[in-house]
Amino acid sequence: MERNQMHKHIFLMRQSFFDQGLLDDQFIQLEELQDDANPNFVEEVVTLYYRDSSRTILNIEQSLEKNPLDFNKLDNYMHQFKGSSTSIGAKKVKAECTQFREYCRAGNGEGCMRTFQQLKKEYAILKKKLETYFQQTRQAGPSETACRPRMN
Repeated sequence: MERNQMHKHIFLMRQSFFDQGLLDDQFIQLEELQDDANPNFVEEVVTLYYRDSSRTILNIEQSLEKNPLDFNKLDNYMHQFKGSSTSIGAKKVKAECTQFREYCRAGNGEGCMRTFQQLKKEYAILKKKLETYFQQTRQAGPSETACRPRMN
């Protein structure tokens, strides 16, 4: 694929993340912090998010296996996970976190289980898409249009 075509493809892929509701404006704010001194800033932040949040997911899974459920502990774990997800602009993941916390406050274990399964699904979808995006961005090389949105 020609270099300009690759950059256009990457731009359209990135735009689709917003169109599908996977990412919000926080991701754009992260991109604005990226510069020549730290050209992989966004990828590094997202990589740290997935590394650190995998531990939190494991803690939540283990807590969901306990009987009776400790809704306070679950809510605290999810509060932490929601904050991390918000920091990278993971819109759908953040929405599932909010729903999970509402079920915790209501003492609804079944709702927590169901929402957690959906959260893990959204988390995995976003991870796969962002991995592909960052891989293709590295292959295409630097370009302002590949990482900066057009403002309307």
